[in-house]
Amino acid sequence: MAWQLHFFHFLFLILLTFSATPNASQCSIKGLPLVRNISQLPQDNYGIQGLSHITVAGAVLHGMKEVEVWLQTFSPGSRTPIHRHSCEEVFIVLKGSGTLYLASSSDGKYPGNPLEHSIFSNSTFHIAVNDAHQVWNTNEHEDLQVLVIISRPPIKVFIYDDWFMPHIAAKLKFPFLWDEQCLQVQAPPKDEL
Repeated sequence: MAWQLHFFHFLFLILLTFSATPNASQCSIKGLPLVRNISQLPQDNYGIQGLSHITVAGAVLHGMKEVEVWLQTFSPGSRTPIHRHSCEEVFIVLKGSGTLYLASSSDGKYPGNPLEHSIFSNSTFHIAVNDAHQVWNTNEHEDLQVLVIISRPPIKVFIYDDWFMPHIAAKLKFPFLWDEQCLQVQAPPKDEL
């Protein structure tokens, strides 16, 4: 009888351990499984109409130090704000098509007229550090889905109202939308331009 009591106590502890793991905070890297199903990861639009964002591997959520990976889907007509950040960024277009608007940071005191690039399924493109850019799903009939890899996470983003807004007037957003609930910052980081 005593061995049965110990067995059930042991079984209870194992069940308690495994049932507690999925309830770990979204902001905690403890208890995070190595292999995860993307369809079960948290997704949100973070106030950007038509966006679905999933942090696949992140600095704040998962403890990544050198890179961060996102899966983003833009419904027809949706877009990112005009912005820049102090990290490199690589996009892989998984499905759909759209337009990349890109202005080099070396052109002066504001982004200026951007170059327009068509993006399409199976294309890839990269954004250099501090180049102002905007990704726009200009396809009226299907979603644009991209895999995004950034360096030096977590990112600080400078947002522009238009392409002729001075760099010094761009609005700093740090922590960025998907890191806000988990990353509390004492002082805002300095602009690197």
